[in-house]
Formats: sequence, structure tokens, C-alpha cells
Amino acid sequence: MANIMDYLGWRGDLPFSVSPFNEVDGLILAELSFLNFEGIVPPPELGRGVPLRDAAEAYFKRHNGGEIDMGVLVPGRIPDLLCGMANTVRFGEMRLNGYCELLDDAHEQQFAALTVEVGDGSVYIAYRGTDDTIVGWKEDLNMSYLEVIPSQTRSLEYLGRMVRQYPDEKLRIGGHSKGGNLAVYAAVKAPAAVQDRILQVYNNDGPGFVRSFAGTPEHARIAARIRTIVPQSSVVGQLLEHEQSVQVVQSDAEGMMQHNGFSWQVLGDHFVHLDGFSREGKVIDETLESWEETLSPKQREAFADALYTVMTASGARTLSDLNGDRLKSAVTMLKTYSNLDRETRQLLSGSLRALVGSYARNVADDVQKNDLEPLRRKLEQQLRKKGKRGERKK
Repeated sequence: MANIMDYLGWRGDLPFSVSPFNEVDGLILAELSFLNFEGIVPPPELGRGVPLRDAAEAYFKRHNGGEIDMGVLVPGRIPDLLCGMANTVRFGEMRLNGYCELLDDAHEQQFAALTVEVGDGSVYIAYRGTDDTIVGWKEDLNMSYLEVIPSQTRSLEYLGRMVRQYPDEKLRIGGHSKGGNLAVYAAVKAPAAVQDRILQVYNNDGPGFVRSFAGTPEHARIAARIRTIVPQSSVVGQLLEHEQSVQVVQSDAEGMMQHNGFSWQVLGDHFVHLDGFSREGKVIDETLESWEETLSPKQREAFADALYTVMTASGARTLSDLNGDRLKSAVTMLKTYSNLDRETRQLLSGSLRALVGSYARNVADDVQKNDLEPLRRKLEQQLRKKGKRGERKK
């Protein structure tokens, strides 16, 4: 099977005049936004775009050819992707501009974005998903009870700035994980005149919203151009209220690891599409939906705050910090959990038990429906046949 790295080898020599922009290109540019281009790519409104191959050269020179650590959960192959893109006709001459990055612990915000001059008369605005920072994960948890998180507000502001910087170009907007959510939010909330310039919105396995946009006038204007892509056992892309129409693609990974875009299978100029979710994906969707319904917004907020308190107790700011000294982190986190008030401890432990219990029940129901029930019917049929043969013998 093949992925986006193979795609560079297959189609990297094809300019957009020969092979138009497609969904695989959308994911590739979304992944590019996870790289730190500070000092290499100019901020919004403060410079001309930098050719991608020049930005790549400066990026790798900064790291002196050493190994680049992307963190615990961000795909480690993204720097390799940049290197591959730089050596292609299709991507090498794209120009990068408008790099913006913000990490604000006080306001629990993690945001970054990048604008790419595609070369076909359009720009692609890429929003970064959740990175290695713990505050980034806290902001994700906040999405479960806040109608608007700071990064969503920032995504709309960023879109406005880039629209003014590129007044004539058509727009493509996208992101992976939380970046996909930000892309949808910015596109839906953009003024009608801006929406008219949007060719496509690429939501690559991004979570939904605490309040659905479906049915609102601003969503109706852009809905047909929102492309929500999820793997067959999606977890993140099934959180909260999401687009009702999703496109399921094949992944060669298992469980949560399917969230990694490098696992999505590519055939030619598109992903390998499936008719629907896998059995595991359906179980996960049912589990998350039932679990979310057990918690009120207030409980979700308390759960998020308590979990964040425990995770940052050791002074860690990133998941890598937690992973670096696991014993110290575990001891400190356990002590902090023990010092929480009884009600909060019960909320944390009870919520996690409810999640596990819901998953176990849904797995059992799935097995009964898909494995045991057909077997039971087959046995009943066989018994009825034996009974009829016995009656004939009499």
C-alpha cells in the first residue's frame, strides 16, 4: 500500500497545469503547517513569499542535519515530507508566507498557521493541529464545553489578514486534526464575499463542535465545499458535533494511530475511499457519543481542568517532558491526583470508568449483532431442517 510519501515520487513531477490540486495535496500542505518556520517564512503582511525549496534548505540548515524531534504524537516523518516536497516540480516552487505561531498558557491557546501560494492562482491556508504542548491538548478538551475556543477566533482573524494580503487569489483552506476544525470554523464564519472565493475546505480528521453549524445560513453557503475526510476507525474526527457527510478513507494503522495522515492509503491522485466505517469505527463512534451524553458542560469543564492540573503538576509543558522522566512525572501526577478534592477525584475516575464501560458494552453488542446472532440463526435453521426430516421419516 502507498501513502503521501509515495505520492511525491509518483506525481511530484506533475505541475498543477497537468494534474489539478486534489485531496492528497490538501493533506500534504496541512502537515506542512506543523513545522516551525519562524525566522524563515515572513509573518502575515510583512514580506514576500519564500520558495518552498529555499525554506526547506534554511529549515534543515538550522537543525545542522541532526534528527528533528516532532514530539510524542506529531508524525516524525513531516521533516522528511518537506525534504521530498522541495525536490519536486509540483511543490518545490510553491511560495510560503504568513507564518504565525502563538502559545498562550494563560488563555489556554495553541495556534499556528501558514499560507502557501500554490501556483495555480490560489493560496492554501493551512492551520496547524494539536502539537506536543500540553496546553494544546487542554484547548482540545475545552472544545467539549466551550462554543468558541481562542484558536477558532484566531483562525478567523488569520483568514481575514491573508484575504487582505491576497485580494485576487482563490482560496483553499485546510488542516489536520484540530487544524481541520479551525479550517471549517474560519470558512463558516467568514463573510459571504470571502466564502465566494473559497474553492474547497479540507478537514482531515478534525473534531467537531459543541454546537453544530449544520442548518445555519453561514454553513449552508459553504457546506458543499467542505470536504471532511476520516480514516475507517476514526476517533478524533468523530468527537462532538461534526459534518454529517464524511468521506472514509483506508488506513494501514490500528486504532488511534489511524489519526496519523501518513497511514492513509493513496491511489493515484486520491485516497483509497471506503463505503463506510469499519466495525471498530462504528463502535468508537457509538462509545464517544454515549460518553459525551453522560457529562454536562459543567462536568466536562471540571474534567478538563482537573486532568490539566494533574498533567502539568511536574512542571511539564509538553508531552515529551512527561515522557522524558516517566517515573518522576507519574509520582507527581499521582500525588496531585490524591490531593484533589473528593468530588473532583470521583469525576475523573468515574468519567474514565464510564468511557471504558461504554466501550466494553458496545463491543459486546457488536459481537452479538455481527458474530453471535448470525450463528444463532444458522443453528436454528439447521435444527428446523432436522426436525422436518424427522417428521418425514415418521
